[in-house]
Amino acid sequence: MSYLDRIREANDGDPNRFIPFMLGDWIAGAAAPDMVAALLAFPGVFVRSGQALTLVPSLHGASCEARTGAVHEVMVRLRDAGVISGWRDEMFAVARHFGAVPELLLERAAVPALGVRGYGVHVNGFVCQPDGMHMWIGRRASDKPTWPDRLDQIVAGGQPAGIGVLDNLVKECGEEAGIPAALARRARSVGTINYRMHTVAGLRPGTIFVFDLELPQSFEPVNRDGEVAYFECLPIERVMQRVCATREFKANCALVIIDFLIRHGFLTPHDDGYEAIAAGLHQR
Repeated sequence: MSYLDRIREANDGDPNRFIPFMLGDWIAGAAAPDMVAALLAFPGVFVRSGQALTLVPSLHGASCEARTGAVHEVMVRLRDAGVISGWRDEMFAVARHFGAVPELLLERAAVPALGVRGYGVHVNGFVCQPDGMHMWIGRRASDKPTWPDRLDQIVAGGQPAGIGVLDNLVKECGEEAGIPAALARRARSVGTINYRMHTVAGLRPGTIFVFDLELPQSFEPVNRDGEVAYFECLPIERVMQRVCATREFKANCALVIIDFLIRHGFLTPHDDGYEAIAAGLHQR
């Protein structure tokens, strides 16, 4: 196994296996054929238009609120039927690009059902010890609806509608790791990572806003929302080994660490596959 394996695993979503989902004149996502069949059972909301799945004409010119209400009712019905799992009661924005006016708000659990782009915030919490750099790693709780028991960043969460990225970062830092707001605001924005994964729930194109946060040697994270089983502070060499040689990390979290390793000089052009690894973190 290798870092390139982690890149490939997080980018195994082939859009040719999915049916485009269109909002008006643009392709907002892509749904699996069996999900399309389930959605077409609600002809008052979803219809086929040529080779694409779309909303009924009356919703094309409707408000975001009207589209959201109609689609949400369908997703609730599919949840109750067991088609959609992991309900969060958290709405994600569906827009032409991040920060644009949303054209639809969609329950987080339904994002992969329509294959629309989801956004998240991940924080690399690292500590400079006398014997070298260490990184705080969290073990996801066993009852998490996605990727239970896998390894994760010290803080990682979805980016819901209605809250700014920095405010969301501070909120997630407090909930997931007990990081005080003043310390969380020291996190440094270092870019984005893009991936496109095929999951059991559907196609999952994702963009992660990545932050680095240097933590004091005396700091110990404390989970407050029940989503983390425990934390470990590991030498960066051990983190590298677990990313490269195992599948212990949640797939997109492995990408965040690979990006960290490149930016901090632990992976360099002297390493095999460096160019492909660096390019693989930014696939749209």
